[in-house]
Formats: sequence, C-alpha cells, structure tokens
Amino acid sequence: MNSPASTYGSDPTGLICAYHFSADGVAWPMTSVDAEAWLAQAPSGVGFLWLHVNLSHSACEKWLKRHAALSASFHETLHEGTRSTRIEYADDCLIAVINDVLFDFAYDASDISTLYLHVGPNLVVSARSKPLRSIDRLRATVKRGLLLESPVDLLVHLLRDQADVLTQIVRDIADLVDSVEDRLLANRLERNRTSLGAWRRLLVRLQRLMAPEPAALFRLLNRPPGWVSERDLLDLRQSTEEFSTVLQETALLQERIKLLQEEIAGQINEQNNRSLFVLTVVSVLVLPINIISGLFGMNVGGIPLADAHGGFWAVVALVATLTAVAAWFAFREPD
Repeated sequence: MNSPASTYGSDPTGLICAYHFSADGVAWPMTSVDAEAWLAQAPSGVGFLWLHVNLSHSACEKWLKRHAALSASFHETLHEGTRSTRIEYADDCLIAVINDVLFDFAYDASDISTLYLHVGPNLVVSARSKPLRSIDRLRATVKRGLLLESPVDLLVHLLRDQADVLTQIVRDIADLVDSVEDRLLANRLERNRTSLGAWRRLLVRLQRLMAPEPAALFRLLNRPPGWVSERDLLDLRQSTEEFSTVLQETALLQERIKLLQEEIAGQINEQNNRSLFVLTVVSVLVLPINIISGLFGMNVGGIPLADAHGGFWAVVALVATLTAVAAWFAFREPD
C-alpha cells in the first residue's frame, strides 16, 4: 500500500491534476477517466492536454505507459541519476528536467525536488516525487484563468517560475550576507564564517542543479521541432535570458561571500597576532623576576645578599631595572 505522504493529492492512478487547454488557451479540468478518453481519441489541432502525476504512486508509470504514448527517452530520464536542469529534443518531443525547492525550504541543499516534463504537440506530462513551488504556483494561476495556448507556453511558464524561485533565494541570501557584513563592520564576528561557507556551497549547488545545460539548450534553440511556433521559440529564448541574469547575480553573490570570508579570516588572523604579541610582551616582562627568583630560591650555600640588611631592596631594584630594560626592548620602535 502507498503511504499517505506519497499519495496525497493524487487519485488511484497517480494523477494529481489534468487540464485540457482549448485552442484559445482556456483550461478545463479533467479526471483520469476523461484523460484516458481524450488520449484514446488522440485528437490534433484542438489544443493540448496537461497531465501532472505523482511518481511516488506505484501505479503512475504503469498508467502512463498504458494510456500515453510517451517517448522511451522520457521513461529512461525518470530513472537516471543525473538531475541537472536541461531541455532536450528527442523523438519529436521535448524532454525537460527542472529542479525546484520544496515548500519548507530553509537554505538546505537537500531540499531539492525534480520535475520531469514530456512536451509534445498535443500532450504535456509533468511528473514529480515531491511537491514543488513552481508547479503548484502554475496550477494556482491556471485555476485563476491563466491562458496557455501551446505546450511550449506551459514549459516557458515553468522555467520562469523556476527563475523567480532562484531569484528569491538569491535575494534572501543577499539580505543575510548584508547582516553579516554589518556585524563585521561592528567587530561582532560571532560564527559568520561558518554561515557564509554554508550559503556559498548552497549557491554553488543551486547553480549546478537549477541552471539549464547550455549545450542542449543551444542545440534546441537552433534546431527546434517543427511544431514549435516562432512566438513560442521567442518566449523560450527570453526565459533563458532571464535565467542568465539570475545566474550572473548568483555568481556575483558567491564572489561577495568569498571576499567577506577573506576579510573575516584577515581580522581573525590580526586578532590572533595581537593576542600573541600581548602574551609575548608579558612573558618578556616577567622573565627577569622569574630568573632571579629561580636563582635565589635554590637551596644552596653562598647565596649573595643573604645576610645583607638591605638585600631585599637591592634585589627589587635589580628586578625593576631588568624589567624596565626588557620593556624598552619590547616596546621600542623598529628602525
């Protein structure tokens, strides 16, 4: 039996939601039974169907193989280990892998979920194992009346939502970096180096997972499928440009974090050097009295000034003189 967490929000076939978009972009919700009937007819030129399924459901892939004529490359992509964001052209369809953050994202790189897309002329299938912000945001906008005139239009909206999520993460981390910089200027270091290192590693992983692979995207933009219209191709180019802008901001933030880490490391080294200098000066100042107390504390005969009436004050004067000489050597200005 499937656990409640894995089947939440989906029907017994693993279908989370289904929408039929008419030629003018209006969305009509459908059940799995309606989707099966639509797929059995395989109509053309009457809009497209969007199926969003839950891969954690055991019946999901079986249902897709039985009713949806999807590319074999798509089923292979579902089980491969590479999760980097990419868009590829195979078997006259687009196969996309999009990574997004979970609902309770708290700057932990493990909170990454993957969405797999099969985009064809009349059918879009999106499959995921865990909830994603971008896909649920798209579902909400579709319910509010969003018009999607083509399958590529849906893909472009997902890419833009992913770019928006990444932009928000970068902004949140930038605000945290600002607070660290303020504490650095106020000489309140605390544990900022550890936090900066964690944020920098997070940005690197997000950039690696969520940035589209440039080679596959370049091939797609130069040799798109014949059923992709010029308007959709232009929107796809614009979404990739938005991603490029976000990636540039991510790289700049990484460089800023690196400079802050170096500044904090420099201040810590300076504090350590200052502490070592103080310890060295104290050791030099107490060296004469330690030496003299060690000599006069030896339990042997012939200790000088042992019987002298003013021997104690003579020793004090000697210690004070040697300490003053040591202090002069410690604090003198170098030539």
